[in-house]
Amino acid sequence: MDKKVTVVGQGNSIFNQFLAEMRNAEVQKDRMRFRKNLFRCSQIMAYELSKHLEYTNQSIDTPLGSLEMQLMKSEVVLVSILRAGVPMHTGFLDFFDHADNGFISAYRKHTRGDEFVVKVEYMALPSLEGRTVVILDPMLASGKSMVASYLAMVPSNGQPENVFIGSLIASEEGVEYVRRHIPQAHIFVGAVDMELTARAYIVPGLGDAGDLAFGEKTSG
Repeated sequence: MDKKVTVVGQGNSIFNQFLAEMRNAEVQKDRMRFRKNLFRCSQIMAYELSKHLEYTNQSIDTPLGSLEMQLMKSEVVLVSILRAGVPMHTGFLDFFDHADNGFISAYRKHTRGDEFVVKVEYMALPSLEGRTVVILDPMLASGKSMVASYLAMVPSNGQPENVFIGSLIASEEGVEYVRRHIPQAHIFVGAVDMELTARAYIVPGLGDAGDLAFGEKTSG
């Protein structure tokens, strides 16, 4: 991994407790618990990501005086990939509460056997021009959904100054795919798993994050 890939769960922290519960097949039967842990992991990731944004010196007046502080300069846009990205989006928005927000749908459409294409059918985005864009999706498996979403957004909605990608669990293959196609992006992941199946599912992973958070779907 290079300096543009940050693995949040690499050291010992409470983050890994939340992530372990999300992976645990017995604990994840509690849908509300799963969403809560996704929310909490996202808050921790948002904090770690904030260390890599731009800051500027500003004067602050208190009731008893004034002082200089380094405050965030970056204009953040949070973009989540529906539907699994919603709890993650909420966790980031809890920290970046002044951010603008965008949403995009990207899903796998299987064509034959294990083959699939990624379909992007809906976008609701502010201008991305000169902004710091954070794209969120809990699972970075093949990386194709993330890249397809980015290419659908940019440059048609403006050229961002900085691009960050936040995912809870990634495969090694998915990280490398994103690095090749969005080389300027700084990738934040909770953990990187080695195996990706022929149907592009991460092993050991945790299953389908969207289904675990919101219930099984019958299409898409």
